[in-house]
Amino acid sequence: MDEKLGDMTGSERTIVHLVRHGEVYNPGKVLYGRMPGFKLSELGHEMAQLTAAYLADNDIAHLVSSPLERAQQTIEPLAEAAKLPVALDDRVIEADNDFEGMTVGAQPRQLLQPRFWPKLVNPIKPSWGEPYAHIATRMRTAIDDARVQAEGREAVIVSHQLPVWIARLDAEHRRLWHNPRHRECTLASVTSLTFRGPDVTMVTYAEPAAALLPRASAVAGA
Repeated sequence: MDEKLGDMTGSERTIVHLVRHGEVYNPGKVLYGRMPGFKLSELGHEMAQLTAAYLADNDIAHLVSSPLERAQQTIEPLAEAAKLPVALDDRVIEADNDFEGMTVGAQPRQLLQPRFWPKLVNPIKPSWGEPYAHIATRMRTAIDDARVQAEGREAVIVSHQLPVWIARLDAEHRRLWHNPRHRECTLASVTSLTFRGPDVTMVTYAEPAAALLPRASAVAGA
């Protein structure tokens, strides 16, 4: 998105940063989704520290996290640095998925079994889980509330890959259905939405933990 920021005062501009959590300890390589008990790996904690350092000098006024453990652990270093409380928001939780608990990411050939075919008939919706339109709506309302809380300053929301990517597509007025392999949302990445009033004027993307990504598990979950 193009933007002319020269005539914007600090009180007019608000930024909401959408952070994907760091790597999760997942030796079984399951699609953990909303399952409890999946926490950051040692590498994931390192990623969280790098992302906190990347955002530490920003004018952050409001912090929000998905209620899942991995998201709360990711925002902890930033909360400590900013000396701010963290609001838990169910609207930024991971997407619901009918394959939760399975290892379809590591073993996609499982989906060739006929019993799974009804779940794969409509990738546009998608038919295997929470509709993209529903994810977009809940993320949009959560982001808007965070924008209001941080008006004229900055907010941070720690969420998950698919919700962050859908929020970006929605903000950029792009179609919501997509190839998951084309998502630009790596572990501990920061997708920043700049607002003028209620309108998104710019979307930027950064990977503070890029140097650690080669060490991450090939099937990192979401």
